[in-house]
Amino acid sequence: MIRSVKYSFALSRLAKNFSTKSIPRQPSYYHKTGKDPLVYRTIGQQLDLSAQRYPNNEAVVFCDEDKRLNFSDLKSQVDRLAAGFIRLGLEPGDCLAIWAPNYLFWYLSMLATTKAGLISVGLNPAFQGPEIKYALNKVNVKAIVMPESFKSQHYYEILKTIIPDLDNFEPGNINCSSIPSLKTIIVDSKDSYKSAFKFNDVCDIATAENTQKLKKIESNIDPDSPANIQFTSGTTGLPKATLLSHYSMINNGIHMASRFHLYGGERLCGLLPLFHVFGLIVSKLSALSAGATLIVPSPGFDAESTLKAINNEKCTTIHGAPTMYISLVEAQKKLNLPINTLKYAGTGGAACSPQFIEDIGQVLNTPKVLNGFGISELSGATFFQDLDGSREDMLETVGHLNDHLEAKVVDRDGKVVPFGTPGELLVRGYSTMMGYFGDQEKTDEVMGPGGWYRTGDQFILREDGYGIVVGRLKEMIIRGGENIFPKEIEDLLITHPDIIECYVVGVPDKRMGEEACVFLRIAEGKEMDAEKIKEFCKGKIAHFKIPKYCRVVSDFPKTLSGKVQKFKLTEIFEKGL
Repeated sequence: MIRSVKYSFALSRLAKNFSTKSIPRQPSYYHKTGKDPLVYRTIGQQLDLSAQRYPNNEAVVFCDEDKRLNFSDLKSQVDRLAAGFIRLGLEPGDCLAIWAPNYLFWYLSMLATTKAGLISVGLNPAFQGPEIKYALNKVNVKAIVMPESFKSQHYYEILKTIIPDLDNFEPGNINCSSIPSLKTIIVDSKDSYKSAFKFNDVCDIATAENTQKLKKIESNIDPDSPANIQFTSGTTGLPKATLLSHYSMINNGIHMASRFHLYGGERLCGLLPLFHVFGLIVSKLSALSAGATLIVPSPGFDAESTLKAINNEKCTTIHGAPTMYISLVEAQKKLNLPINTLKYAGTGGAACSPQFIEDIGQVLNTPKVLNGFGISELSGATFFQDLDGSREDMLETVGHLNDHLEAKVVDRDGKVVPFGTPGELLVRGYSTMMGYFGDQEKTDEVMGPGGWYRTGDQFILREDGYGIVVGRLKEMIIRGGENIFPKEIEDLLITHPDIIECYVVGVPDKRMGEEACVFLRIAEGKEMDAEKIKEFCKGKIAHFKIPKYCRVVSDFPKTLSGKVQKFKLTEIFEKGL
């Protein structure tokens, strides 16, 4: 049986509910006060507190590296590394980039920066020379930590493409006109590189004087000071550098742990890259604050390794992007591992259809599948499902507004629309970014009067604080004056039994301005074309929303965090591929 399209069904339900309410309808504004107060502490202070409360609890497990640390050992290693950074000459406020997949040294380095007063900069491990040069210069990075290699990526050699005379410098004394701020390179390797320090050596070089200096620095770090820079995923244009504070990050982690019912003894399998706001805050910092264990199956996402880690480590929860769950479902159908410990699966970063949520629950033997909504500029999760929420809300919405945040939905003129009416979502609260690093103009574009952040998302807010994502305003297709949101079409098409994954984009059209084109990944041995799509959609959505074009592909261009780069799909169409 074909399930109702989530967006269309939710709208009809809202219309029915509002028909019985008095007129005029209330403005679409909601404030979630929260039952627990916000905390005023740094991320480093949270680590110390967790080590004190849960010293013997397992903090992290990196399965591929076969490395495990309890909270007491984690604090000890982080303190040593932070003092080592100080020994290298790094000062509070300096930017330290981490250019790597999910290795233990990534986890340790980020926490060490929070204790030494540095600003960690998460870089996509797939970045190539020009992208690295742009990122390092954008935020004036002084030091970079990286592995020797990962898959076909050799990091030191890539640096040499933008710093040709790299081997001429001594460790800690890089002097390059193309990246003038960069002074120090740290490589996690047994081998030596002429201009770089070994990561393990940095952990061991601190003196008593460095340790004392670290304590003084820690005592002076303001929770409102910057802790991390998130580069936007770059699905359109050059990435912006989102600056986040200790205060926004740790409070988001704490309140997400509360919503997930994470406690000491819980075991969270984190699939998202640590450089991404979901992996860093919603997974890593929520587990850290709760005394729970973070399980990292492999440096890069691998479905089979993940399923084995869930089974072997008895994971109680899992966090991943929708595209990752698609791969997990396909792999589990083949492996059929005895997964029976999961309490819920959390997802976000892209839209989820009801059919998709059903598949995760059934194939991965997961009682609850919780979807959420969040962005880097808001320190991660902003709306998320509740574990005790209704099945109806789980299928229809992206959850409830998070504690201590305000939300409102406005029209094109900035006027608040009534509850249940689509418009642009604006959010205000503790989690809002400090701004885009070195780019006041871009910051002013998204930060409105009164501290409201403009998300750029077409959104529906209910009176009870639950939300429904209609789509990105920038992704909206305007066909002959009619507004079309790709997500509505995607939610319908994914219910087709032969379609595994689908994404809709707008493509140029001389007569209508734009038309919808759907890119599909279909089941083996099946066929799909525009006529079959049209027949399937007939009677389920308005005729003008039915995609005119259909392209079947074997895979989609994606960021490492699992987001499909829709602008590349448009480019593929325009090239006639």
